[in-house]
Amino acid sequence: MIIVITIIAILTSIAVPVYIVHLRHAHEAVLKEDLYTLRNAIDQYTQDKNKAPQDLSDLVTAGYIRVIPKDPFTNSNTSWQTVQEDVMTAIDQTQPGITDVHSGSDQTGSDGTAYSTW
Repeated sequence: MIIVITIIAILTSIAVPVYIVHLRHAHEAVLKEDLYTLRNAIDQYTQDKNKAPQDLSDLVTAGYIRVIPKDPFTNSNTSWQTVQEDVMTAIDQTQPGITDVHSGSDQTGSDGTAYSTW
């Protein structure tokens, strides 16, 4: 019985760290995809409306995305950090607004950079 418990403990000590690394990489892939989607929607909105969105909810209201995705590291769709700029990105843009978005997480990615800088 002790041998079985020892084997289970050894296998668990190997499997759990590997699982955690794979889970982190999966969350990072989701974050990258969500950032890509949000940034494309911001750019398209800005070009189509001749003004940048004032809030991420503008992208939903205008039909550019169905819902604001949850940040996989904060598990919230309200923690996104938006970048508001005073510069106009389109020549005929009439109003400044959101030009970029980042994760609201204070964690560091597997590449050593903060998720908030992605």
